[in-house]
Amino acid sequence: MEQLSQSIERIIEQAGGKWGISIEELDTNNSWSLNEEELFYAVSIIKIPIMIAVFTAYEKEKLYLSDTLELKVEEMVGGSGVLQHLSPGIKLTINDLITLMIIQSDNTATNMLINLIEKKNIQQTMKDIGMQKSKFYNKLMTVPATLQGYNEITAQEVTMMLKKIATGKIISRHACERMLAIMKKQQLTDCLPAKLRQADSTIIGNIPEWQLANKTGFVSGMRHDIGIFYVGDRVMVTTVLSKGLDDNHSKDAIAKVGLEIYHYLKR
Repeated sequence: MEQLSQSIERIIEQAGGKWGISIEELDTNNSWSLNEEELFYAVSIIKIPIMIAVFTAYEKEKLYLSDTLELKVEEMVGGSGVLQHLSPGIKLTINDLITLMIIQSDNTATNMLINLIEKKNIQQTMKDIGMQKSKFYNKLMTVPATLQGYNEITAQEVTMMLKKIATGKIISRHACERMLAIMKKQQLTDCLPAKLRQADSTIIGNIPEWQLANKTGFVSGMRHDIGIFYVGDRVMVTTVLSKGLDDNHSKDAIAKVGLEIYHYLKR
C-alpha cells in the first residue's frame, strides 16, 4: 500500500489542484487517504445516495421498480443524459430511470427520482448510511430561489458508503447486488478505467480480468470518480475527488490513479 500511495501522490502533485482521496482494500483492510475529511461539491456523485434512497423505498414496498413515471417538460434539464432530447409524455420504469441516472449520469432522470422520493428521504438515507458531513439539498441543473446549502461530499464518507454497498451492509444484500450490477454498466469511462483494457479472448463467457463498479461526476474545474475495483479475488474501494485544475489534466490524473490501483491489485 505504501508504494501505491506514493505513486498516487506523485500523480496528483504533478497534476496540481486540490484532491480528496480515500482507498481501502477490502480483503486486507489496508487503506490510505488524503484530505479525506475535506468537503467537495458533490456534482453527480450524489446520484449514488439517491439510488440508495430509491432502493430503500423499494425494499419497504413503497414502490415497485417496474412502476412507471411520465417524462414532463418541466422536469427536463440539460447537462448529461439522453432524456432531455426525448419527447415529453413517454413513460419509463423506475428501474430504467435509476439505470440512466447512473450509467449515463442523466440529470433529468435524477430529478424525476428526486421528485418521487422527496428530498427529506434522501437526506435521511444519507444519515442512516453514516454520512454526517456530506449533504444533499438541491436537484441537478437547477438553481432554487432560496439556496439552503450545497450538495457536498467527503472522500472518507463516500468510501465508507461504497464499502457498505460492496459488503451488502446497505438495505439488503439483494439491493446491494442490484445497485452494483447497474454501476458496472457505467458508460462514462474516461477517468478511473480510461487506461485499462480487457485482454482479448477467443473463449465466449470468460471471466473478465477486472471489473469496476463506478460513478463519475464533473463540472468545470471539478472532476470526481468513485468506484469498486474487482481484480481477480482482490477488491478495492476508491474515491478520487478533485477541484481547481484543468479538466483534461484531472481526467488524465484520475486515469493514472486507476491504472496504479489496477497494477497494485494485479500484483
